[in-house]
Amino acid sequence: MDTVSLPKSHLHQQEFMIQPSISYLSQLRIQPLYQMRLPSWQKKIPISIFLLLISFFTTPQSYGQDTVKVKTYRMADVDTITTTQSTSDSLKYGKFYPDTTPAVNFKNRQRLVAVTSIGLYTGALVALNQAWYANYKRSSFHTFNDNKEWLQVDKVGHAWSAYQLSRLSYGAWKWAGVSEKKAVLYAGLSGPGFLTVIEILDGFSSEWGWSWGDMGANVFGGGLFVAQQLGWHEQRIDFKFSVHKNNYADTQLTRRANNLFGSSLPERFLKDYNAQTYWLSANLKSFFKQSNLPAWLNVAMGYGANGMFGAFENVGKDGSGNTTFNRQDIKRYRQWFLSPDIKWSKIKTSCKFLRTVFYVLDGIKFPLPGLELSQGKLQLRGLLF
Repeated sequence: MDTVSLPKSHLHQQEFMIQPSISYLSQLRIQPLYQMRLPSWQKKIPISIFLLLISFFTTPQSYGQDTVKVKTYRMADVDTITTTQSTSDSLKYGKFYPDTTPAVNFKNRQRLVAVTSIGLYTGALVALNQAWYANYKRSSFHTFNDNKEWLQVDKVGHAWSAYQLSRLSYGAWKWAGVSEKKAVLYAGLSGPGFLTVIEILDGFSSEWGWSWGDMGANVFGGGLFVAQQLGWHEQRIDFKFSVHKNNYADTQLTRRANNLFGSSLPERFLKDYNAQTYWLSANLKSFFKQSNLPAWLNVAMGYGANGMFGAFENVGKDGSGNTTFNRQDIKRYRQWFLSPDIKWSKIKTSCKFLRTVFYVLDGIKFPLPGLELSQGKLQLRGLLF
């Protein structure tokens, strides 16, 4: 069997084996393309999860004919690729028939990703401006130190958002045929870049201000994705999110929670920091490649907080400075968690829809048993959200 390796600059997978002769390489047609630049991509917990819908990956296929084995792959620097394959008749009559599989036009994919990204980014910023900033006066640019708010759960939320936006961007551009280095570059800029625009809007709002703590978290989240992709060429440690609806103990707390976080389920999920947990989930097989561990098995460490009914303290005041809520008797405390987890994208499937679903699920921590360390006590929990 003759083995032909195409140049690495054109392929993500280099295996292209043809029997019985190297001459069949002439059946491969490669056309060059020019690349397109990626534009950059809501407040606190953004609506970035919806960008996952464009993160389709091409499904590897193999052809099982008599004389040719072909593995398809995503191209880095070409518009289209047309491969050829033989059938049993080709052996009989000495002919080599062309593959009827449609060629992939990566140029059109890149245009689609660019236009979709611009539309989603612009729409998100317009919606965010109306939802968060339109009801407050504009001001000159100023900073605001909010590093002690919400026991830093909001800062971890910023980092998670930047990480997920970078992950979305990378997946979309790889699907569009962009090379690894360019996809990582675009991903590293898009997540923190979009959130930087939000910080600028904060800086010109009388209600908020530019937060260096938020910016640091944004850079950390995007950097976590980029560092892993450059160092390991994969995400061995996923940044995940979980949430549940808190039912508060008495009427006063419920009323306060409704005022702060909203009463609907979507509002609570987005705004109630008492109900949110953020996880760093490590894939064991990626670190211990020679082990017999399941490829999908992760171990996750989570962070959350509870007892918070105000940004800095459990006190609320009206516009005149009069105290309307005072529950400083409720202790604000941090929570640390340890739990098994699932890396869904490690579950093999040839279904493109399921692969997309699994890609979405890699950003979410599902409820599983685990340990909680809080207020100096370690306890076993039946389910951790």
